[in-house]
Amino acid sequence: MPNSQVYTKHRQRGPLLKKRESLVYTFQILVDLFFMSGLLLVLVYVKTGEIPIIYRVLLITALLLQFTIYSLSGVYRRSGSLAQGCYQLSVAWSIFLLLLLFIGFVTKVSEDFSREVFLLWAVIGFVVQIIVYSIMYRAIGVFRDHFVERTECLIVGRGRLAEHLKKSINNNKWLPDQIVGFVSYEDNFCGDGERRKFGASPVLGSLKNIKNIIRENFIKRVYIAVPLAQSASVEGIHIELLDMNVDLIWVPDIYALKLLNHSIREVAGLPLIFLNESPITSTRTGIFLKALMDRIVAVFLLLLLSPLFLMIALFIKYGSRGPVFFKQDRHGWDGAVFKIWKFRTMYLHDEEKGTVKQATKGDARVTEIGAFLRKTSIDELPQLINVLLGEMSLVGPRPHAVVHNNYYDEHIEAYLLRHRIKPGITGLAQINGCRGETETMEKMRDRVAYDVDYINNWSLWLDIKILVNTPFTLLSKDIY
Repeated sequence: MPNSQVYTKHRQRGPLLKKRESLVYTFQILVDLFFMSGLLLVLVYVKTGEIPIIYRVLLITALLLQFTIYSLSGVYRRSGSLAQGCYQLSVAWSIFLLLLLFIGFVTKVSEDFSREVFLLWAVIGFVVQIIVYSIMYRAIGVFRDHFVERTECLIVGRGRLAEHLKKSINNNKWLPDQIVGFVSYEDNFCGDGERRKFGASPVLGSLKNIKNIIRENFIKRVYIAVPLAQSASVEGIHIELLDMNVDLIWVPDIYALKLLNHSIREVAGLPLIFLNESPITSTRTGIFLKALMDRIVAVFLLLLLSPLFLMIALFIKYGSRGPVFFKQDRHGWDGAVFKIWKFRTMYLHDEEKGTVKQATKGDARVTEIGAFLRKTSIDELPQLINVLLGEMSLVGPRPHAVVHNNYYDEHIEAYLLRHRIKPGITGLAQINGCRGETETMEKMRDRVAYDVDYINNWSLWLDIKILVNTPFTLLSKDIY
């Protein structure tokens, strides 16, 4: 019986995806929570001479909220620079304070707390966290550089994936791994003892002499980064290196495919690689929070802006005949068609059946009030009704007319991937300047690229950042 069959027959299948918590990550959380809670207690005691029950409730709320926000915002992610970490810390601390103020306002208890204590806690707490974070960053870096033994590693493969993997590992000082070279999966690429340069690293040989390469370079870990076409060779490499006492890690080149919200999971020890999945099904808790935020903000804005809506309605009715609102079929989540709400900005006119002409600069169809509404994007505000109905979200890919979708689907690869999440009033594409008329195919490709990037990197934190940045991008010169 071949070795591979014996190994397969007698091995026991355990959990494939093992959760590896970082000790540094846990320690940093405990340090931050300790300093912030201790500082709050000291400030309260100095101010009042005791710790009232309401401040104890505040302390518990603050600990839970700070832990959640810092975890979601990636403050403890150690792959970035010190400046990036301090920036993330600054943003997370600001959001934390704003949410505390919001909770205090909603529960009507903000008046029960000392403003002096809160302000001192906000300022001193931020300074203390930056100092502690910087000290720990430097200290851990020195410890890793001087006391953690480096692990010599090898990459089987060559190409963009292999080179990207090498740079990512060698530039990450929080990993002990150090890539010393590549091994070609092509036997005729490099002869025995011959070294050729690939990028800035040497190709030490080919698969036929990989065992000698491992022994000569004291390799402890081997990364397999071969193209999808060469995936069949992974099993042979696995069997070949079973007796070499090295860690073997497979890096599938899934990025050669068009991915959407990709992830890796397991069922009964079997790996499941999700190449294309809607965030609606993969992050139910996050999507629930997104929907909850959508409804709350939509109700609040509709009530707040109702006088503005009434005034705009009067201007529209006075300026030209026709309805106040314009409704049009758009594709939504998973391609479902819905009626989008907008303020009417054009004179009533007839269009050829099956065509929808985009507004252009100096378009004679646009009314006087409509030009202002389109320029400021106020015409989009009635879509808060679509958000309230659950047909749209505050943030997401902008929905296009059905006719336009059918056209661009034939000309842009993976165009319809943008429908795997609810469309939005604003989005990542809009805050990056992709607004208004798309008179060239390249402009639409840019929009789609931003939309897919948004879906792949979706988080509630990203939605908040897009909402905050949207008002600063409304007066775009490209909106007609």
